[in-house]
Amino acid sequence: MPRCKKQRCCRILENERVFKPVGVPLFEMEMVEIEIDELEAIRLCDFENKSQIETAEIMKISRGTVQRLLSSGRKKILDGLLHHKAIKLKNTGDGYNDK
Repeated sequence: MPRCKKQRCCRILENERVFKPVGVPLFEMEMVEIEIDELEAIRLCDFENKSQIETAEIMKISRGTVQRLLSSGRKKILDGLLHHKAIKLKNTGDGYNDK
């Protein structure tokens, strides 16, 4: 049984968001779900050009966890883009702080 997630500082999405290829109905597509902490790590490192250490301090997690989140989040995004899957940004407020 996995451990509970530690509380992390992440932005909370107001609404669930889904991105999909044009021309294919959503109900016919496979879906890839990106956790909010994966998205936040990618946003901080890739969009805001923060180092993994800075991102870890902002999110109040270890640098190793940031590295794992980046790896899993990027893999999910590429899976969705390369295999024509819908990408869902999972909106979970449980265990996270609004930042």
